[in-house]
Amino acid sequence: MDKPVYPCLWFDGQARAAAEFYCSAFEGSGIESDNSIVVTFRLNGLTFMGLNGGPIFKINPSVSMFVDCETVSETTRIWNYLLEGGKVMMPLDKYPWSECYGWLEDKFGLTWQISVSGSEIPGKIIRPSLLFTGKQFGRAKEAIDFYCSVFTPSTAEMLAYFPEEDENAGKLMYSEFTLNTTRLIAMDGPGQHDFTFNEGISLVVSCETQEEIDHYWTRLTDGGEESRCGWLRDRFGVSWQIVPSILGGLMSDPEKGGRVMQEIMKMRKLDIASLQKA
Repeated sequence: MDKPVYPCLWFDGQARAAAEFYCSAFEGSGIESDNSIVVTFRLNGLTFMGLNGGPIFKINPSVSMFVDCETVSETTRIWNYLLEGGKVMMPLDKYPWSECYGWLEDKFGLTWQISVSGSEIPGKIIRPSLLFTGKQFGRAKEAIDFYCSVFTPSTAEMLAYFPEEDENAGKLMYSEFTLNTTRLIAMDGPGQHDFTFNEGISLVVSCETQEEIDHYWTRLTDGGEESRCGWLRDRFGVSWQIVPSILGGLMSDPEKGGRVMQEIMKMRKLDIASLQKA
């Protein structure tokens, strides 16, 4: 079940504007589909969904986008572009882990960690980065182990812990892992934070069959909770959408789209046969 995992960003009517802004920051990027509810776009090979979901949820730094760049000049260019109308969380500077690194919040509320690459992966890449704070602090390694048991193939390529002399010894300082074809990062975030995982950023799994939907839904709700319309929260509070790959085509059909949406609103776990019948 080699399905890509990609982020969904929740906006209040700004999905198209945000997609255009992000695509302008990264070469070789573009919008793939667009309607009043959902905008799908790709940045450096990573698929994103922008959802016009209204004011209910807001993006926060519990999930950021980590950008590895090959040069300081490229890091600086992307930093300056994304910072327009946004704010600095950690200044662009030299740090023990990078020659040039910074963390910012852009004008749409999405946070970005931008760095000269310390990874063995060549080229500029974008990876969702999960920060485990508050009640979830200290559970990053447990989460990676759980996710790797759900997705096949999956690997944990790098696990770096806080040193023994640190008060957070044993907690995960930084990690890199892959679920199916998608590269991600996870870290434990010590200290006081006024944010944690929510529906502002969810992770989407696109499935070909009902068997695949059932698998991911059953495993990810174990210790978590079901929501509506294919959404769920796992045991760590991370939000997921488990959706059929045909959903975009069904929703874009002028004749069927409305009926499909009405059917989705009745469901928790999505049922492909019912959606096709609608």
